[in-house]
Amino acid sequence: MPEARQRNFRRPEPSRPAVGFVRLLLTALLTLLALSVSSASAAKSRAGRTLVFGMSAAFSGPARGLGVEYERGILAAFSHINAQGGAGGLRLALVPRDDGYGPAATLGNTIEFVERDHVFALLGYVGTPTTARMLPLLKHYDDQDVTLLFPLTGSGLLRDRAYDDRVFTLRGSYQDEASTLVRALLDSGRRRVAVFYQADVYGRDGWDGVRHTLADHGLPIVSEATYRRGARFAQSFLREAGIILAGKPDAVVMVGTAPASAAFVRDLTDLGFRGEAAALSFADADNLVRYLCAQTRVNGHDYTSRLVFSQVVPSYDDERLPAARLYRRAMAHFSPPPPPQLSPDAYEPHHLSFVGFEGFLAGMALGEAVKRLHGDADRALLRRVLSSMTSVNLGLGRPVNLHPDGRLGHARTYLAIYRGGRFIGVDGLKAVHR
Repeated sequence: MPEARQRNFRRPEPSRPAVGFVRLLLTALLTLLALSVSSASAAKSRAGRTLVFGMSAAFSGPARGLGVEYERGILAAFSHINAQGGAGGLRLALVPRDDGYGPAATLGNTIEFVERDHVFALLGYVGTPTTARMLPLLKHYDDQDVTLLFPLTGSGLLRDRAYDDRVFTLRGSYQDEASTLVRALLDSGRRRVAVFYQADVYGRDGWDGVRHTLADHGLPIVSEATYRRGARFAQSFLREAGIILAGKPDAVVMVGTAPASAAFVRDLTDLGFRGEAAALSFADADNLVRYLCAQTRVNGHDYTSRLVFSQVVPSYDDERLPAARLYRRAMAHFSPPPPPQLSPDAYEPHHLSFVGFEGFLAGMALGEAVKRLHGDADRALLRRVLSSMTSVNLGLGRPVNLHPDGRLGHARTYLAIYRGGRFIGVDGLKAVHR
């Protein structure tokens, strides 16, 4: 009976064809569902992929203005690009690290970017001595195709053929800038030119540009003085100003940072100098003028009326240029304070600045390069793409060339003076100081 009861109450098995059909239907449904999820995930991944770039710069110390303003410009460009859906679908992000304008810290930051953060490329390094220290790492990491993009320096070291396809820059050299300033001074009748410069590779680059240009006109440097990197505005430069004045110059070219150059102008003016004080772009015109305007409020002396600046970008106030208009619009929507963990020293960012505009152009140029990757996040491909960018329109009125045979990018040098609370672009100095 138990066996018979078991037989009588056993459920009948479905036929083989029915089982096969059900299994086939379930398999098809699961496959379609998996493909749908996979496709959605892939689309989301492509849309949300982010390329991360590592930036080592001075976010603390006396040169922090350069790092903060350059980073703000780059991030404004990234924000604009990402708001448009990214560069070819790829979003751009920046990881900044403070080096305090110190070469050893820059070296350590670079190693961390490559070995720990695995950044896609290095971007926006600030300063000649700092960048020079890390250049050998580009060869050390050659098998990883590490590239340095758009550093804020005009050092001749970056034009060394040993770093072809490893370093790409948008700006001209310090020697080009120094030569432009000296020629403008000579054209305006100034024949006795002195040099005040930072005692390192940056300062010597600019000094050499002044020396060569004067020599081409049969003239010597009438006097020169140096200072050590890291000087602050509170430091006295009366000794250096006295050395310069001993040569009886009618113009001085300054190859320094904002606080040192501003302090030197302050003390030189207080000793009675009434000639031109000309500064290279790395002197950070916006912050140099800020220091001197604050000093004017203290004692009433006008320290800015005879300043001349060379710049590697046009004025950010030039409404004729699409790039300047776009920069101003981007900064109107993007104006965060500097990250407090990177800037322990008090610093109030400029809403607009020459250094910020240069950073913005660097970010936009990078966006153009990433578009040409067509979604393929490959470092070697990035280098090849950058090398092929011989005519890029960044809205500057002339194309930018990033090819290794001419990778000065936008190599033009501009002249600017400070009048009525703003910077004015000039073609020469003949009619400026009479």
